Amino acid sequence: MSNVVIALGRSMAGSLRDLLPIVLVIAFFQLVVLQQPVPDLVGLLTGLLCVVAGLTFFIYGLEMGLFPIGQVLANAFARKGSLFWLLVFSFSLGFGTTVAEPALIAVAAEAASVAAEGGMIESTDSARSGYASGLRYTVAFSVGLAIVVGVIRILKGWPIHYMIAIGYVLVVIMTGFAPREIIGIAYDSGGVTTSTITVPLVTALGVGLASAIEGRNPMIDGFGLIAFASLTPMIFVMAYGMVV
Repeated sequence: MSNVVIALGRSMAGSLRDLLPIVLVIAFFQLVVLQQPVPDLVGLLTGLLCVVAGLTFFIYGLEMGLFPIGQVLANAFARKGSLFWLLVFSFSLGFGTTVAEPALIAVAAEAASVAAEGGMIESTDSARSGYASGLRYTVAFSVGLAIVVGVIRILKGWPIHYMIAIGYVLVVIMTGFAPREIIGIAYDSGGVTTSTITVPLVTALGVGLASAIEGRNPMIDGFGLIAFASLTPMIFVMAYGMVV
């Protein structure tokens, strides 16, 4: 029990340290530049405490649960030697975590509302829901595929910079042909997919897999999956916009 308390204390101290620059910036501009009192100081402090508590438990949960389970599963699949199940697991992990990503849900819902207001789709609940779901599943599929490609790269030892460069060249080319209304959404989709849920598990998968394979360096080969997960949604969402 004492170890848990100590670990939570360290996590809380880290959260406070990370939030301190934000607090100082807000306080400086509010009190020095704007020269106005802080509105609803009690509510602001309450919200800040909630943020500290949320970050503390989130980081502690990552260290205690998500990172270890991702590395354990990666090691187990590497020892099992089954490429098929490793790729199925990689795709499922990327797809499942992205579908559940809160940031993607919010962006998809907002994009559907704007599309309805702009006349791109019918202004009905079913049309907006269908558009948002289609966008979410398109992004989730692209991330699942990206994780599969990233895992194959780790297994084969392919250099990541060439693959990323080719991907962004494709993004630039597709930008010239995609509908203007979808380009911004596509670019934002690449960012929102790599957030709260996806990053910890995918990072743990890459590092665990690279650690379990002889001849692979976790620092060189274990990272880079997140880059693929950010790149492929831009390609697939622009393609989705062309089709829809």
